[in-house]
Amino acid sequence: MPLVEIIKEKCDLSYSCVRVCPVNAIEVKVNKDYARIIPERCIGCGSCTSVCPQDAIRFLDSKEQTKILLKEKGKKVAVVAPSISGEFHDITDYRKFVQMFKQLGFDHVNEVSFGADIISLKYAELFNNFKGKYYISTACPVIVSYVQKFQPELIDNLVPLVSPMIATAKIVRKLYGNDTKVIYIGPCIENKNEATDYSGEGRIDAVLTFIELRELFNEFNIHESTLEFSEFDAPIGYKGSLFPISNGIIQASNISEDLLTGTVITAEGKSNMINATRQFYEEIKTIKKHFNLYYCEGCLMGPGTSRGGQKFIRRTRVTNYANKRLKNFDLKTWEKEIEKYWDLDYSRTFKSDDQRIETPSEEKIQEVLKAIGKENGNPDLGCNACGYNSCRDFAIAVSKGLAKTEMCLTFTLRNRHEYIKSLRSTNEKLAQTQKALQDSEQVARKEKEAAQEASDIINNMLHKLNAGIVIIDKNLKIIQSNTSFIDILGEEAKAINEVIPQLVGADLKTLVPFNIYNLFNNVFSTNENILNRDIYIDERFLNLSIFVIRKDKIVGAVIRDMYSPEVRKEEVIKRVNDVIDKNLEMVQKIGFLLGEGASETEQMLNSIVELYKTFKKEE
Repeated sequence: MPLVEIIKEKCDLSYSCVRVCPVNAIEVKVNKDYARIIPERCIGCGSCTSVCPQDAIRFLDSKEQTKILLKEKGKKVAVVAPSISGEFHDITDYRKFVQMFKQLGFDHVNEVSFGADIISLKYAELFNNFKGKYYISTACPVIVSYVQKFQPELIDNLVPLVSPMIATAKIVRKLYGNDTKVIYIGPCIENKNEATDYSGEGRIDAVLTFIELRELFNEFNIHESTLEFSEFDAPIGYKGSLFPISNGIIQASNISEDLLTGTVITAEGKSNMINATRQFYEEIKTIKKHFNLYYCEGCLMGPGTSRGGQKFIRRTRVTNYANKRLKNFDLKTWEKEIEKYWDLDYSRTFKSDDQRIETPSEEKIQEVLKAIGKENGNPDLGCNACGYNSCRDFAIAVSKGLAKTEMCLTFTLRNRHEYIKSLRSTNEKLAQTQKALQDSEQVARKEKEAAQEASDIINNMLHKLNAGIVIIDKNLKIIQSNTSFIDILGEEAKAINEVIPQLVGADLKTLVPFNIYNLFNNVFSTNENILNRDIYIDERFLNLSIFVIRKDKIVGAVIRDMYSPEVRKEEVIKRVNDVIDKNLEMVQKIGFLLGEGASETEQMLNSIVELYKTFKKEE
């Protein structure tokens, strides 16, 4: 696990972490619904861990690693940062506090304040032996990380000394042996990264924050009320106890901070740290001071401390504890201890790890600025709601894929206003459409009712017609038929009609003679109508017309029973008139035309004779 990470399942993209990150080490990708910390760019300041409303950011937990170390053979030493007096105000006596460490399994408990004494004296030696070069302090690991990654041109100006944590580790191993397991307890999470840079005498086997230490005490049910007193192991610190306060390391070595004659400027906090390093680089020839820098407000308010702490209350607790310890302090013994450990190697080197973003082309920057509506005005200014110092910096981040345009507050608000306006317009159109639809439905309902009424009328008329009516689909299945058609088909069809009203769906082939069935087939095949075809079937004289209703899909037929009285009289008159009209034309034709006309006349007259014969019998 990296030093700090975002739990993507809990992230709701509030951008709180983006806004507080001093180096823009948090990216928000397009089409991603969570933010991600870029480990390479992170300086371990921990600012993001305390601002997330969803508690979605966590740092590397070292409790399990510590518990494993405490079970191993050999000596285990806790080296405790002096800011612990500002954190554990609920422990009434520091001697009980020492015993609580030993209950966890530590063999020795040493103060980092002695390591701070050594380093502060080394600072004094360096600053007092001025050779024209100004330095930036390296007691704060966040400052070191920031310079290495974002102002590597200042690496040579970093004080070439280890932090009090590493100095104490070297002292402890000198005292107890190189195999000693050293666990550091402090307020800073970047110490976890710092520890990975060291091996040998300066190595730190695990780093616990104060938060993690409290969790271990609770896990093992360790409380001061059940314990006896125990003292910190020697060597005991002197003014190094003031190290948690930003200028404590300076006062511990009596380096002058006099406004007129002093050689050091102390600055703390995110904005001061960034401005200080920038101005150190740009204006050191004017400033001509060493810089003592801390990212947090000293080490009192580190991300590894309990939330809700108050800086000046903690500061008071630290100074009260230091005063209490110094009342009966054995200065001579301390001086001997300083001399004893003075010659250990406390030097260190630094290497560049440049993480600055390469500036994209001006064309790409302007493209992003235009997209977010910031093409006009001064892009070097901004509201900082996105977490970047200016609109231009934000555009660069978007161009590099570290941010997305939705992070711009004004862009998002403008889009929201436009969306609301569009939504309002859409709602109005929807209301109009809805009314039109209702009107259309009302018209359609009336038309449907009218159509239904017309259909009912047509069906009633259809069933009252003397002629048989049938409508057939392309599969020669009956779609609709009337009563006259069923009567023409006979008793068998009437029986089927009792089960299947109007013979709907019945197969025509099973109901009509084969020759009539073939006529229907022929109409479907040719799409040509057959009109007034006379057919004799079982002493019945039928007149059949088949016509296309929908090409290749539906045909209809009208079948008349020529022996039916209603049909017969009408048909006699019609056919006599046809004969008269036909023969008037034939009079004008001579030759074979006469023979043709006579033959046709004979056929028509024969049919008339048949009709009248039937009529006479019935009368």
